[in-house]
Amino acid sequence: MAVASFVLGLVGLLAMNVLLGPIAVVLASLALRRGTTRRGRALLGLFLGVCDLVVLAVLAGLDNTVSWAF
Repeated sequence: MAVASFVLGLVGLLAMNVLLGPIAVVLASLALRRGTTRRGRALLGLFLGVCDLVVLAVLAGLDNTVSWAF
């Protein structure tokens, strides 16, 4: 789950961050709660998932819409 949250958070920065960001946060939280041995990747997945949501909020705020595009 830690690696999956990292990958989803990383991909979410480029595409579909409204969907992949929250999934990355949930998977990272579950991995940390279960005591994963890959704690660094889980924390990085959590950070990237939150960054996905921040990027979505900033870019959607600049466009004054719910979604954004390049």
